[in-house]
Amino acid sequence: MKIIRAGDKVEFELGRREKHLLLELLKLYPCIPSAHHLQRSNRMPDASQTLLAETLAEQRALNKRQVEAFLADSGRFRQKEADWRLSLSSTELEWLLQILNDIRVGSWIRLGSPEAKLEMNVLNETTAPHFWAMEMAGHFQMELLHSLNA
Repeated sequence: MKIIRAGDKVEFELGRREKHLLLELLKLYPCIPSAHHLQRSNRMPDASQTLLAETLAEQRALNKRQVEAFLADSGRFRQKEADWRLSLSSTELEWLLQILNDIRVGSWIRLGSPEAKLEMNVLNETTAPHFWAMEMAGHFQMELLHSLNA
């Protein structure tokens, strides 16, 4: 992923495989278990807890619809020779960072929230997809964040 220009819109150049990886990664949203947000709020009154749960569910549903629209938008990516161009406004960039963060953190949670580097013997057919998603989401987040400094 390479930054082509910044300004009102940031344009990125992606190879064919990189575009495919990003689109497959976005299909994993939402990844953070909804109960995870509510576990830490156990001191709240039941009414507040219910309101928080409903608000989170509405936000996740809205984000899910936006991800689906992003994936379905055939004009989102434009082909330029062998590569693809993705153009994002600052609002879209912020939203995409939030979606990728959900995937990265959710994958980390599904891996057991490890504090240290994962040992290779921990990776198996169950954990490898979560490890892949966590690492790829982190990669795309870093590339998007670099565009903010360009």
